[in-house]
Amino acid sequence: MEMVTLDGKNLTIHKLFNIAYKYEKVEVKKNQWSKIRAASTFVNKCSTQKKAIYGINTGLGALSQARIAERDVIKIQHNILLSHNAGVGEPCAPELVRAALALRINTLVSGYCGVSEQLVKNLVTLLNKNIIPVVPRQGSVGASGDLAPLAAIGSVVLGKGEVIYQGKRIPARTALRRAGLKPLTLKPKEGLSLINGTQFSTGIASVINAVGTTLCDVADTCGAMSLDALKGSVVPFSRRLMRLRPHPGAQQSAQNIRNVIRGSHILKSHRDCPKVQDPYSLRCMAHVHGAVRDIFRFARNMIEIEMNSVTDNPIVFPHEKAILSGGNFHAEPIAFALDTMALGLAELASIAERRVFRLLDSKLSGLSAFLTTQPGLHSGFMMAQVTAAALVSQNKILCHPASVDSIPTSANQEDHVSMSMNAGLKALEVLENTKYVLAIELLCACQALDLLKPLKTSPPLEKIKKSIRRVVPFITTDRPLTPEIERVKAIIESDFLT
Repeated sequence: MEMVTLDGKNLTIHKLFNIAYKYEKVEVKKNQWSKIRAASTFVNKCSTQKKAIYGINTGLGALSQARIAERDVIKIQHNILLSHNAGVGEPCAPELVRAALALRINTLVSGYCGVSEQLVKNLVTLLNKNIIPVVPRQGSVGASGDLAPLAAIGSVVLGKGEVIYQGKRIPARTALRRAGLKPLTLKPKEGLSLINGTQFSTGIASVINAVGTTLCDVADTCGAMSLDALKGSVVPFSRRLMRLRPHPGAQQSAQNIRNVIRGSHILKSHRDCPKVQDPYSLRCMAHVHGAVRDIFRFARNMIEIEMNSVTDNPIVFPHEKAILSGGNFHAEPIAFALDTMALGLAELASIAERRVFRLLDSKLSGLSAFLTTQPGLHSGFMMAQVTAAALVSQNKILCHPASVDSIPTSANQEDHVSMSMNAGLKALEVLENTKYVLAIELLCACQALDLLKPLKTSPPLEKIKKSIRRVVPFITTDRPLTPEIERVKAIIESDFLT
């Protein structure tokens, strides 16, 4: 297992995905420790001064004018974590919590947050020993960052809350003891530094970007399979046409479609047919899929900037002897990225459902109705298309942008927020829906190709179809489709199609 080195500058979506889903461990780059110590020393020195410094000797938000006595500068840091741990709902997936925890460590090791070495080391131990805080999904408005979710993580270092450890949900204090850790007594600013930032929203955005980029490849493969089953033309994806509109994503999708369908006997069988043009869901798929690719490329740039940014407040500049309050925690860039990626995913599903519809309508496909050998007695894939339509419709509802909403909080001190977490939770649903729609298209396209025997599709598509057939046999008589859709979705999630 590889070790990912965190330095606050060089984390990528790929590395974060491996930390979250492949349980790769992390370490802190050695030269960051001196920066962490310098900032912590400076903060501890400032905490004894009379000058008001936000979150160190003052209250938070609208309570920033309230001064904290020197004897209470430690207590307030504990209170911050306890009071802000106010999320509700089902827990976030452990992988998303791992992503957020890794991102928070990456911010803290920058040397601009003022936390101690010990706090960073404890967080690294939590991640590397897979002690995963139980974090409710709802409760963040995306400014001053993802406060409630991050407070749920931060509370664990105090021995508060619950975690998933060794497959069981247990009290945090118990897990710390088993892992050889003790609950920490926080130092000045440490409670605040644990919660100020966009790490949950950014973690979700990173996962969606990684998976969504892969789904673009999957959509190209599914679309090519449907194209061949419907005896469509590959001409719209020719280099001659595509080079005249050189969007990078469309170029890539067109190339993928050409590559995967090359050598198809079905394609050769209708080379001289009288059909002039295919419908848009076939003819324009490279342009639609490609536009989604370009959205994800744009979002990746925004996300990776955010991953390696300091999103704390206030921010500590020890060598300049300054602690500055700002707005680096505002998650508007991530909210925009999440809303935009949700739109892209919804379009992948939308055009895929149109291809499914065409495969099932005998007047459009030239195949037996609903891809069954005995229409009427059997309904075939009729309801699979209905399910796809329901998912596509739900995606349209979920694509209302969260980033244009704002509800003032904290007595109007925090009067404009990003709603990035809401954008992330919605986008996660769109992502799952899109996987299901692509799985349905893959099922239907395989059935349609089998109905065209003895003609064969291309060698790459035949190989994929053969793998699908290992888990989902050709459907001759009606049977429940739910488990079969789930099996194909699992194949998609295994990256087999890319």
